[in-house]
Amino acid sequence: MTISVWLSNNWIEIFGAITGIIYVFLEIRQNIWLWPVGIITSAVYIIVFFTSKFYADMGLQGYYLVISCLGWVWWIKGSGHRAQGTGQETIRLPSSESLPRLGGGSGVGKNDAGLRAQGKEAETSGLPSMEGLGVGFEETKRQRDEETERLNVTRLELKTGLILTVVFILLYFLMWFILSRFTDSPVPEWDSFITSLSVVATWMLARKIYEHWFLWIAVNTAAMIIFTARGLFPTAVLYLVYFAMSFAGLRAWRRSL
Repeated sequence: MTISVWLSNNWIEIFGAITGIIYVFLEIRQNIWLWPVGIITSAVYIIVFFTSKFYADMGLQGYYLVISCLGWVWWIKGSGHRAQGTGQETIRLPSSESLPRLGGGSGVGKNDAGLRAQGKEAETSGLPSMEGLGVGFEETKRQRDEETERLNVTRLELKTGLILTVVFILLYFLMWFILSRFTDSPVPEWDSFITSLSVVATWMLARKIYEHWFLWIAVNTAAMIIFTARGLFPTAVLYLVYFAMSFAGLRAWRRSL
């Protein structure tokens, strides 16, 4: 078989592998465009896994489509919580009207004129005026509010970890039972393992939980072996890239904690 024939027979899988690599690059950089790219990748791999009889992985891609839409929304909206002690109060500088009045009406006029003169002198000397300082404080506050509203990287809590472990075990045995009894899947145990662990890891990614990278390392290791044995070489290469970049993701997300 020539290279051109092989490419023509496997172009869908190759395209999915390329978009998958782009996806993981965007994931490491915490770029929100990872979600639309992930939707495209999942749609392609529904076809690939169906023709290869990896039915659990095919169903996983359908789950990816749904969780990608949710992740997209969650990342846009942020966590919905603000950091305590930041961005809670507006800092306002006193205006000339709120300053103590000295003397009578003539004194007030001199006071205001003096403040205006000081503002002009500050502008000409390159120093911030009272009005400029006020704008600066407001801008800093607004930027701080935007930062605290984003969905930040967090660590996995014990309670959440226990719940996810139970979910993984239940999914694994349920998929194994269905695949081994009702389908012609060649590797139901491995198909179930990859799929159930990926379900948990993807949910953790959507919530920006740091430890999801460890799950991807386990998933990618198993997937490389299985897909190579089944002759899905572009997909095996994709998961090899995933495996290597999982460690890069660990380092990048650790700096965001």
